[in-house]
Amino acid sequence: MTEELSQLSTRIASALTRHTGGAVTVRNLKPLHGGACQDNYRVDLTFSSGPLRGERRLALRSDAKQSLPGSINRQREFDVIAAAVQAGVRTPAAHFFELGLVREGAGAYFLDWIDGEAIGRRVVRNPELAQARTSLPDELGAQLARIHSVTPQNTPRPLFGDDVAWRQGAAQASLAALRRMTDALPEVHPAVEVALRWLEDHVPARNEITLVHGDYRTGNFMVTPQGLSGVLDWEFAHWGDPMEDLAWISVRDWRFGVLDQPVGGFSRREPFYAAYEKASGRTVDTRAVRYWEVMGNVRWAVGSVYQGERYLGGQESDLELIAIARRAVEMEHEALRLIRKGA
Repeated sequence: MTEELSQLSTRIASALTRHTGGAVTVRNLKPLHGGACQDNYRVDLTFSSGPLRGERRLALRSDAKQSLPGSINRQREFDVIAAAVQAGVRTPAAHFFELGLVREGAGAYFLDWIDGEAIGRRVVRNPELAQARTSLPDELGAQLARIHSVTPQNTPRPLFGDDVAWRQGAAQASLAALRRMTDALPEVHPAVEVALRWLEDHVPARNEITLVHGDYRTGNFMVTPQGLSGVLDWEFAHWGDPMEDLAWISVRDWRFGVLDQPVGGFSRREPFYAAYEKASGRTVDTRAVRYWEVMGNVRWAVGSVYQGERYLGGQESDLELIAIARRAVEMEHEALRLIRKGA
């Protein structure tokens, strides 16, 4: 263990001892990589008391040095997870929020550890997950319905602070945020500008607002041979149009090369939509889903560029961020293809 990890282990033991009132031993601490926007670690611990008493493996999640635009901080993410767990969403529970644990000023918390495969290309291709892929449309549709059961009206405290923008319209608020991201890019992207103009001219007439996961896609849920084991990565959660989540999972990059299976690289659209409608009692607005799919491809095209900038600016050292940035043109092309197909 490096000196830096050794010091973090000491801080973790001290913080958790304070939270639980009993001695806590850190047996092992390992950074988790793979293009994540935040800093994640696997932690093996022994608790001497409290509800987690005994040997436990948890995930530690902390604010990164630089995050993508639109990402909420870990305190808000901690609160969102609590609301999702309360709604019955199959997601690991969060524990022990701390400020300054990993680095000064950075929020962090611990998650229950769940087993499974999250790497997208393996989820859509590995033979041992073939049976699981047949059940994913039903399972993911049902979990999404539970996420969308959380609304500003039934949440005891504000999850995202001032939500006036979302009352003015989910699409309008997302467009404004996307325009701010685009204007801050180091260079002009003509395809993005064309797609943004189309999005501005075709805003759907919808006013339903629910909790939106914001990154509900292959790579952000864990899969075992038996099926879905849990939904992860709530950092882009917000109040918005539930159709946004149904579209995001079909963004080109989240199919991981299996382009003829538009839902996450493992399903056609119809079974997924049918499962969602059955579980939620809500009718899928396919025109709105198409709109949000265009926006999703534009959003990830811009987000991919930002991932590369995190590396080029020296904030992060993960080379995978450069590979992500190179895929921006694929999403630009897909957004324009969808616009042309719809027209």
